[in-house]
Amino acid sequence: MNISLIITTYNRPDSLELVFKSVSRQSVLPQEIIVADDGSTDTTKHIIEKYQNEFSISLRHIWQEDKGFRVARIRNLAIDAANGEYIISIDGDIVLHKDFIYSHKLFAKKGFFLQGHRALLNQELTREVLKKQIVNYSFFQKGISNKKNTIHNLFLAKIFSRQSKKIKGFMGGLMSFWKDDAIKINGYNEDFTGWGKEDSDFGVRLLNSGLWRRDLRFCAVAYHLDHLKDNRIATKGFYEKNLSMLENTIKNKEIICKNGIRKL
Repeated sequence: MNISLIITTYNRPDSLELVFKSVSRQSVLPQEIIVADDGSTDTTKHIIEKYQNEFSISLRHIWQEDKGFRVARIRNLAIDAANGEYIISIDGDIVLHKDFIYSHKLFAKKGFFLQGHRALLNQELTREVLKKQIVNYSFFQKGISNKKNTIHNLFLAKIFSRQSKKIKGFMGGLMSFWKDDAIKINGYNEDFTGWGKEDSDFGVRLLNSGLWRRDLRFCAVAYHLDHLKDNRIATKGFYEKNLSMLENTIKNKEIICKNGIRKL
């Protein structure tokens, strides 16, 4: 099974570098890494170029002009470009446990997509790990919340990583799926602009297409860096519009979006 790891980013080169470091120590590497860049400056480009020379696998940079928060569109561009049959999608502020990709590969199964969960680093710890470029954390470390999500135990994972059809709690920055399944629903709906709910819409339409959701517990451990300064806080004004579109998707049991990977 060939895996493409998609990392979305926007003007956080220090956190992206930390994510790269965590990818480099994976027990199982993906076949390729695609950085889905929603309009970052050249500082991010330079970090990517640095790691293109260090990784033994392909690292590609897909960039679009900064016209506001358009994560749905940049994820579509990355999904379309992916060579892997299976896609793991994370955000550029998610630091990975060394068995993160192994865990997704272990639980990947036709008819399913996987939803991950994360432990949260507070602002103080985030500043420290970015400064010192630390990628290895522990359950007992101060400054981490949601500590149950720091536990990696495959015995527990096989018991508690249950399948469901629930439509809440989707995070596009911690999800994996078969590329064919994403293409069947035409990817993300690019009518979702600004912050919020594009990932929920994507997940709901995967469910509507007949897939099951499996929430990964006690494996695929991931650590979310504090946002520190959110450069796009104003985009939260789009939330009500996006929420209304999501409600229509749920009500009408929509599967295929018109403004997706293909413009229908």
